[in-house]
Amino acid sequence: MADTRRTLHIASWDDRFLAWLLDILLVGAVLSALGEAAGVFSLLAGGLSGTTPFTGLNGLGLFVYWTVLEGRQGQSVGKIVRSIAVTDERGEAIDYVTAAIESFGKAFLLPLDILVGWLAYEKEGLRLFNKLSSTIVIETDEEEAEKPNDVEYVYPSDR
Repeated sequence: MADTRRTLHIASWDDRFLAWLLDILLVGAVLSALGEAAGVFSLLAGGLSGTTPFTGLNGLGLFVYWTVLEGRQGQSVGKIVRSIAVTDERGEAIDYVTAAIESFGKAFLLPLDILVGWLAYEKEGLRLFNKLSSTIVIETDEEEAEKPNDVEYVYPSDR
């Protein structure tokens, strides 16, 4: 009988950080441009306020961005560039609700999310909200087209 286990390589913290950094720079640039456009409109309309409707919405923008992209395809732009993806614990695609739970921590509670993850789930490479949403971040491998029934995890610390 053939081995039906699937090997999933858990993404390193380095890859995850670089993907996150790219995502926040991308979303921040878009929100900044929208904020500037709103500010110009406000000045043209005779407003004296220096604030825009987009002030303080970076967390919400990131939350929506990650929820939509990761719920749809498991990858944000940063994850695509770094060849990593968010999946369920078996390496299967996640839905929008799961993506929302997973994204909430990194959008709004990142220091706590990572700290609890490092302290409680260091070997597994999980943030707190990965644990709460039953998700993992894996290295993508296009060569593995088949999805066997069982799963074997290979963690960065085990390589």
